[in-house]
Amino acid sequence: MLLAQISDLHILAPGSLAYGRIDTAHYLSRCVDALNRLDRRPDAVLVTGDLVDNGHPDAYRHLRALLAPLDAPWYLMVGNHDDRAALRGVFDDRPELSACGEFVQYAFDAGNLRVIALDTLSPGNDGGNLCATRLAWLAEQLDAARSMPVVIALHHPPFVSGIRFMDDIRLDPADGARLEALVRQHPNVERVICGHVHRAIVARFGGTIAWSAPSTAHQVALELREDGPAAYVMEPPGFALHLYTAESGLVTHDVSVDQGGGPQGFDEQE
Repeated sequence: MLLAQISDLHILAPGSLAYGRIDTAHYLSRCVDALNRLDRRPDAVLVTGDLVDNGHPDAYRHLRALLAPLDAPWYLMVGNHDDRAALRGVFDDRPELSACGEFVQYAFDAGNLRVIALDTLSPGNDGGNLCATRLAWLAEQLDAARSMPVVIALHHPPFVSGIRFMDDIRLDPADGARLEALVRQHPNVERVICGHVHRAIVARFGGTIAWSAPSTAHQVALELREDGPAAYVMEPPGFALHLYTAESGLVTHDVSVDQGGGPQGFDEQE
């Protein structure tokens, strides 16, 4: 089973640039092309939030057009830049987006792996929340999947990254602690995956591994000083491939969209 994860697309209406500089649509198109070129097609592609930059319906319509060429089945999640109503209005043919009442959360199977997508959106706030209702739903989903390997996906990281300005808007620490306690009760959780930080980061969490994916466009600057500025950098865009086998469990690969002209055989002569 191969699950691809892309995150933090920040799509705007056609012709608009993020921060007046970044053509996020161009970068997403390059990422879709890279996914379609993989020698093994993913069983599913999960988009872990910040689908668009401003929650506008025109941005979601643009996103829909950009995702149309993707060969693999894809699933959408919300981040702090998203709007649930606008998303559902444009993607009204996707029943999973309305399967959980107010919240955009659902579960699906990718091969023999159960994927549980959580909604951490807190409208009006950049930080994330998991209220009692959302956590109770997760508990039900985990109890129903005790015999399966599970990936839990959310937008906001439930761990501290060391990047102060992003840690200030991570998942609410109290909610993160409740999530961690729940995950610890389910040793079949192979991975907790997220986005939001625009960087590939690994941390221990709840007796398993937490992972945040890079953005398909711009990355957050790696500022590990307490007073580091809120900034982005144009490091290479990327995505994650989560490969599951019964023998090895889940193995995560951080993949750059730009392959630098490769692959080149080690035995090839100039």
